[in-house]
Amino acid sequence: MRALLLLCLTLAPFADASHSIMGDSTLVKRVKHVYGEPAARRTTVWQAMLKTMKAKPETHKLYEVNLFFNQLNFVDDYKLWGKVDYWATPVEMIGNNAGDCEDFTIAKYFTLRELGVDDAKLRLIYVKALHLNQFHMVLAYYPTPDSDPLLLDNLDPEIKYASKRNDLFPVYSFNGSRLWLSKERGRSILAGKASRLSLWNDVKSRIRSSEMKKAIVNYDG
Repeated sequence: MRALLLLCLTLAPFADASHSIMGDSTLVKRVKHVYGEPAARRTTVWQAMLKTMKAKPETHKLYEVNLFFNQLNFVDDYKLWGKVDYWATPVEMIGNNAGDCEDFTIAKYFTLRELGVDDAKLRLIYVKALHLNQFHMVLAYYPTPDSDPLLLDNLDPEIKYASKRNDLFPVYSFNGSRLWLSKERGRSILAGKASRLSLWNDVKSRIRSSEMKKAIVNYDG
């Protein structure tokens, strides 16, 4: 039963095109049943943020979404899920009050999509964190296609331009449909469809399960 409830919660926020997270009055109850009262309160705050930020400028949306998720705890996948690598949905992360860098980035991405930010302006970027000597993931926002993107990161809570993050070296990036390989700083080449990434396919398949009529309201993949 718990497994079934977790599956429902995994799918819940991105269910029907006419039934977004903002209008899902039963989501908080379902989260409370599986994860407890603190998780329900976090979900309520999340929904309230989505309602109040919908009409705000995109820079405001970036700030609030980054701030909200960076309050959650960093926990590696093996400790949280018993797996070496698992990409969680936003509800799973909010429910657990924790996730790793991929989970932070995915949650910010889908929340900004729900707030109406165009997919073409967003990329999930896999980088090498040079100071830590380990791989990491951040979310990039491109105001225009050729602009220096702003990075939303759980390691550095301040939103900064990519050109100011010399501690990060890009490896590849993707969004709802496309995949890019980084050739050097500030330069990338289109490498095909994002569907080449198995973990991205996995999290998308859990979002767009056959039990659902349609995926996330603003989802293009």
